[in-house]
Amino acid sequence: MKSNNWIKVTRFVLGLCIASVFMLHMTQWMNIPLLKRLDNIAFDLRLNATLPNTVDPRIVILDIDEKSLDIEGHWPWSRNKLSELVDILFDHYQIKLLAFDITFPEKDTTSGLHLFEKLAATELKNDAAYLSSLDKLRPQLKYDELFTQSLRDRNIVLGYFTSLTETPIRDDTALPTSLANADDYHFTDALIHAKSYGANLTSLQQAAEQGGFFNNPLVDKDGTYRRLPLLNVINHEIYESLALAIFRNIIQEPVQFNANHDYDDTSNSRLESISIGSFTIPVDEQSVIVVPYRGKQGSFQYISATDALNFATEDLALKDKIVILGSSAAGIMDLRSTPVQHIFPGVEIHANIVSGLLDQRIKYRPSYIVGIQFIFILVLSVIGLLFFPRLSAYTLSFILVVLLTTILVVNVYLWHYQHMDIPLATPILFVGLLFSLQITFSFLQESRHKKEITGLFGQYVPPEIVDEMADKPDSFSMDAHDKELTVLFSDVRGFTSISESLEANELSALINEILSPVTKIIHTHKGTIDKYMGDAVMAFWGSPKPNPFHASDAVRAALEISPAMKQLDKTFLAKGWPSINMGVGLNTGNMSVGNMGSEFRVAYTVLGDAVNLGSRLEGLTKQYGVKIIVSESTKNAAPEFTYKELDRVRVKGKLEPIAIFEPLDLTVNIKQETLKSLTQHTQALIEYRSQHWKQAEIIFTQLQQQAPEQLINKIYLERIQLFKAAPPEADWDGTFTHTSK
Repeated sequence: MKSNNWIKVTRFVLGLCIASVFMLHMTQWMNIPLLKRLDNIAFDLRLNATLPNTVDPRIVILDIDEKSLDIEGHWPWSRNKLSELVDILFDHYQIKLLAFDITFPEKDTTSGLHLFEKLAATELKNDAAYLSSLDKLRPQLKYDELFTQSLRDRNIVLGYFTSLTETPIRDDTALPTSLANADDYHFTDALIHAKSYGANLTSLQQAAEQGGFFNNPLVDKDGTYRRLPLLNVINHEIYESLALAIFRNIIQEPVQFNANHDYDDTSNSRLESISIGSFTIPVDEQSVIVVPYRGKQGSFQYISATDALNFATEDLALKDKIVILGSSAAGIMDLRSTPVQHIFPGVEIHANIVSGLLDQRIKYRPSYIVGIQFIFILVLSVIGLLFFPRLSAYTLSFILVVLLTTILVVNVYLWHYQHMDIPLATPILFVGLLFSLQITFSFLQESRHKKEITGLFGQYVPPEIVDEMADKPDSFSMDAHDKELTVLFSDVRGFTSISESLEANELSALINEILSPVTKIIHTHKGTIDKYMGDAVMAFWGSPKPNPFHASDAVRAALEISPAMKQLDKTFLAKGWPSINMGVGLNTGNMSVGNMGSEFRVAYTVLGDAVNLGSRLEGLTKQYGVKIIVSESTKNAAPEFTYKELDRVRVKGKLEPIAIFEPLDLTVNIKQETLKSLTQHTQALIEYRSQHWKQAEIIFTQLQQQAPEQLINKIYLERIQLFKAAPPEADWDGTFTHTSK
């Protein structure tokens, strides 16, 4: 009886806690990052499920792409080239408007005019012919003036960026004309207030007149562009975003701010919408809108900038179009993470907003929605606490399904047909938690099958995967079968000498200190521990639980192992233990997986040539002086990372050559200098395999000087010296044969 009372009290208290937390979060008295993150995930799913997935013919993105950079030269281009581009777009192609998702804060000195002027004032000041020629050439060499003339009296919108931190502002730059004085409005306190900015040269901005900021100070914490402000306050003036400036230029109507005033205090107001002519743009109090994505990259026609410059584009493709000049080239680093695509050109975000403004597809969140959701949580909490304990678990499950379905359908309907952005994950999570609490108390004992699976797989895989396997036992097979998996081998380098310097108890403690974080990393990334072999670990991904991203998860785990070992070094140093250096090899391929062994003992393991290759790759890490080596199959299966090709080799026991790579990091995290070094390295390999020894030696020498700690450059320089003396056959493919493990 006491036990039943305790269960009732516990159920009531937990239910009350859940309701209180959600109501506090809903009214913004408490900020729960997890709920915000879940709402963002639900937002992304809902957005992708309702995308128009159509191409807007009104807007064209003039792309400074890789092709343009190859033909026209690296960015930034000289202003005379940009001047020529502007003239061609307006005079030849007759576009409607040109916007720059680029800023021009510095003068262009690439013409060399300042050097010619210096000569005219010094060594050649008495050379009449030189001075006369310079006077004739001077107008053609003033690139900024040429660009300014091209911008004047045309529908041009220049871009600039703002900052929430104070940074020096160039005296020769200027902001565009503001929309209004912020002091004239009571709602502007809630707007984003920038502390500094990076603007265009004054002459350029005055010629173009209009401009807008293109950065987003409200990027979500996960780095995703979901919402973006249309207004910004700088020095008590209200300025518009690039997309709003483009839209306003098209509509050619004045801006009106619509605010909701409190009845008791007219000085306290909240921005609700922006009107431009007959168009009304719903915004929140910070002037933020939901980016109205049309679909993945390619929802607008892309035209290479070099094609426009060289008249290689059909006239009708640009005639009367809204043109936004930006870049999709990775080197210019204007790539963003969005709900519709992880790597997305920033210029297309602005195009989506302009398109959404023209079509009036802007989602909005009504101010009264907070009150409605608060009442919903309050009423459901009262019903749940008073009546749910009287219902059976099956009845509660049925009600839960019906209620969740209703919430989902109503929410998607309001989103798609009424353009209302209402949080979805928060109410669903609240309902799920409230009902789960009641259902959980009806099922307190675990099934025998779950215990069996836990006993079998608990030593191999993370607990959460064991639980999922126990819930769906029919989805997993312990019988041996062939399957594509990714295998990992890790080994401590020089462990023999380390073990000889330690006592037995110290060696045991050291092994535990090493293997514990490695195991945790593997489990964190959904890997299965196959076995421990002294100081070595063998693991694999993709079984027993199917994982279509097994290669990606394995690479993530491998990249975390080395930093974990560095962290251990601090502890080891305090204990007088040696530093740890661990090599990791990864291979993806077809393997046999399942229970294998003898009648006396079986183990859940993997076998096959692909497994052996993974072991060989780990052994090669010592020879190439790197932490991780992956095969080409792993590289292809995990394309979100950037890799450095190390070599093309034949490992011991295999006749066919394979390419081996070092994973560096997620591509979105790679710095520009690293990309430049990779480009040099790739070119060096091309020259090496083409037997252009001199060219290859020059590049590898440069790389060696830049990073003397990297062994790979030294390896190739030594090989080149050997091949210079004894060149390989003409049909040599660059493969190096390793004769040891």
